[in-house]
Amino acid sequence: MTGIHVEGLAAIALFYVLILAVGIWAAWKNKHAGEAEGTDRSETIMVGGRDIGLFVGGFTMTATWVGGGYINGTAEYVYLPGYGLAWAQAPFGYALSLVVGGLFFAKPMRSRGYVTMLDPFQQKYGKRMGGLLFIPALMGEIFWSAAILSALGATLSVIIDINIKMSVVISACIAIFYTLVGGLYSVAYTDVVQLFCIFLGLWVSVPFALNNPAVSDIKISAVKEIYQAPWKGNIKREDAWVWIDNFCLLMLGGIPWQVYFQRVLSASSATYAQVLSFIAAAGCLVMAVPSVMIGAIGASTDWNQTAYGPVPPKERDQADMILPIVLQYLCPPFVSFFGLGAVSAAVMSSADSSILSASSMFARNIYQLAFRQSASDTEIVWVMRVTIFVFGGLATAMALLTGTVYGLWYLSSDLVYVIIFPQLISVLFVKGTNTYGSVAAYVFGLILRIGGGEPYLSIPPFIYYPGWQLEDRIHHLTGEVEHIVVQKFPFKTVSMLASFLGNVAFSYLAKYLFESGKLLPKYDFLDAVLAQHSIENMDKTTLVNRNDMALSEMAPVKPRLSVQLAATFTRRDTLAEEDSSPEDSPNHKTLD
Repeated sequence: MTGIHVEGLAAIALFYVLILAVGIWAAWKNKHAGEAEGTDRSETIMVGGRDIGLFVGGFTMTATWVGGGYINGTAEYVYLPGYGLAWAQAPFGYALSLVVGGLFFAKPMRSRGYVTMLDPFQQKYGKRMGGLLFIPALMGEIFWSAAILSALGATLSVIIDINIKMSVVISACIAIFYTLVGGLYSVAYTDVVQLFCIFLGLWVSVPFALNNPAVSDIKISAVKEIYQAPWKGNIKREDAWVWIDNFCLLMLGGIPWQVYFQRVLSASSATYAQVLSFIAAAGCLVMAVPSVMIGAIGASTDWNQTAYGPVPPKERDQADMILPIVLQYLCPPFVSFFGLGAVSAAVMSSADSSILSASSMFARNIYQLAFRQSASDTEIVWVMRVTIFVFGGLATAMALLTGTVYGLWYLSSDLVYVIIFPQLISVLFVKGTNTYGSVAAYVFGLILRIGGGEPYLSIPPFIYYPGWQLEDRIHHLTGEVEHIVVQKFPFKTVSMLASFLGNVAFSYLAKYLFESGKLLPKYDFLDAVLAQHSIENMDKTTLVNRNDMALSEMAPVKPRLSVQLAATFTRRDTLAEEDSSPEDSPNHKTLD
């Protein structure tokens, strides 16, 4: 371990001051955004006044996924023997996630003028169901923030010997502060700087690491064993279903996140929301290239020739830290500081987004729509500020105190895929679903996923899917043997499909039983069939008293489109008739 580097500390301090300055500047620049048009301050904080342009929007949506876990995790899988590039699924999985999100989900969500991802659920399934769906969404955001803050502390400990807890707390406090002050504007503008730092920091490091005498030709080590198995990797026949299961989880489970829809809903039109998704997909692939190369460099290094020592990282149980290890031991000190800035930037760009997303959902969907429909705009803003602080503090505490934070993150991201994704498809594209089906889907998804167990949290399975195996894993440091059940069946995707089919089946069953008179109206205790929640005017701006809100999705791009949409929602003649396209409606009017 190296001593404290004054230059490194100075470089990190300079970087943090820059980020903080940009965040405060963005907040000051947009402090009166939307006031002239009458837009609520709370909505401005959540979705940036819906005037985020292509440049800033493209950067902030890319930075949503390109976090500390993304760049560290990609390098780790490329480096690990037995996995390699074939198992580094995050770059392609998340890129396709953004493409699918742009093609099918961005336009309907943005054109209907929602403010958070949970709005359509509360409109169709009621506020109680929205509260239930908030739980896995919140868990995902908080555990994700905690996991990447934890990774930052470990990274700093590799490159600079400073107090890990202090570094995590300082990083979190800076991210919380500018998010608190400027909301989405601060998050978006700092993402531009952070993404630039990630790109520059990693690309500056790669040539130095490649030219280190201890590193062999990565083109040769990709296909031939030199110091370990080739880093290109391969997929064994017995692991094919697991690979497909994980890839589907990344591609489809990467869509139903508030951090993604917060960017979609901040775009100045539905078409722009789609374009931003496609730009971010390309950005994710580009940003993954240096991480892949650093993982390949780690697999091609004779560590005996370095100050790291003769025992390679994988045998010290440090494969997850291969990126900072390469920066520290294969690059000159001033270059490793650039890389450290890149990792710090990646962590902050994801942590601030997740904290803002969690507080937005709580303030709007739980506090305002579920408990205080009469809450003033100022009250909502203060609730957001308090929850930004609380959720940020919670994520920081978990990063410092919980050893299983990555296990919690894996499980919560699985729940987002298994529970929220099929419900999102149902609420947007399956017209007949209702609260009974939604509850059934929630229960099915939860039981089938938890039933498969979670090795990272030592949760044993109580459902043994076909092809399960019992494996012994030996801890490299302690030598302890752990017996774990490995599920070779794609049970996560099957759980997701079962959840979706359960929603449809139980919704139509309940609809048939009540509408045919086989069940009396008094048994409709969720008011989901005979007295639908969808006709409640829960929010005067975005949740209107119709099931369908087919506005013109080809509206021209103009600033403050949200204000025009808000005004349009009060005019019945701009809403298309049920089961007809906007063009077919006799009262259709295009937003000018």
